[in-house]
Amino acid sequence: MSAGEILLWIILPYVAIATFIVGHWWRYRTDQFGWTSGSTQLMERRILGWASPLFHYGALAASGGHFVGMMIPKSATEAVGISESTYRWISAIPGSLAGVACFVGFAGLAYRRTTNVRVRRATTRTDILVYFLLTVLIGLGCWMTIAHNLLASSPYDYRDSISEWWRSLFYLNPDVEAAANASTIYQVHAIIAWAFWGLFAFSRLVHAWSIPLQYLGRPWILYRRRYATARTR
Repeated sequence: MSAGEILLWIILPYVAIATFIVGHWWRYRTDQFGWTSGSTQLMERRILGWASPLFHYGALAASGGHFVGMMIPKSATEAVGISESTYRWISAIPGSLAGVACFVGFAGLAYRRTTNVRVRRATTRTDILVYFLLTVLIGLGCWMTIAHNLLASSPYDYRDSISEWWRSLFYLNPDVEAAANASTIYQVHAIIAWAFWGLFAFSRLVHAWSIPLQYLGRPWILYRRRYATARTR
């Protein structure tokens, strides 16, 4: 095991996880007024109206697919009679649709932020870094899902390599060999992903946790005129 492998497959993931947890705590304690999406809806609505929902729903579906695919070991699906080929089609088709939706939505948001002067002026350096990481993540993710799994004649089985390493991190016994033997594109995707999650708490992405659950149980708001209107015949 080389020093580079220790850095990439042990130190980087745990530093990113620690930064993600502590960073959120620190951000909430010191910057609650900055805990916002920094909405630019008033500056431009036309592109935002279709790009934002497409990106968010695609990202949520892709994230859920990542979690399920990485958490469920290959032995579990084989135990219930699901072959590797069947599993690949079950995961690759929805994953491709989610990836394409996420990519198109993100492309619209990036175009909007680049071409609209008012939105561009509201863009911070952190936003630029987040956009760069997302560009690489989404691009690689779509390429891996479509080219390496859906359309490939000999698809790559990530569950024998990168998936084994990812689960081993939470057992506190990192399987460095599994990650080191993974396909290069999967390795790059994993490294960029940890960098993204390490930056998450310090960006406007924290608004993802601000779910207005209190709206579900609050009473109806009644609006009344301040002054009574004159009766008409």
